[in-house]
Amino acid sequence: MVKIIHIVTAILSISGFILRGVWMIRGSRLLKNIWVRVLPHVNDTLLLVTAVMLAVTSGSYPLQQGWLTAKVSALLLYIFLGIMAFRSRSEKKRKVILWLAAILVFFYIVAVARSRNWLVFI
Repeated sequence: MVKIIHIVTAILSISGFILRGVWMIRGSRLLKNIWVRVLPHVNDTLLLVTAVMLAVTSGSYPLQQGWLTAKVSALLLYIFLGIMAFRSRSEKKRKVILWLAAILVFFYIVAVARSRNWLVFI
């Protein structure tokens, strides 16, 4: 059940991220709604809690498992890129590039999780 919740929250996370990026590109006022700023944090917290639960129950830990270390490192990069894309005062072109880069990193995380191989694209 924990794995299902983890997968569903991951899908909700990237779906919301993509939607917010489209709104950013269009200059939508919807980005200013409080639920748009709060709900992703609630979902991502649940995503992180289930990730920790899965790691503990499976006995897999970062620095012990290369693929999990890569996944956690990529997660930190995804978070950084997302923050830069939505919170920076940069021009829209730069924000879109950061947003697209974050989406690519997200799909790398999924590929690593599915293959349990950090060199999944090599």
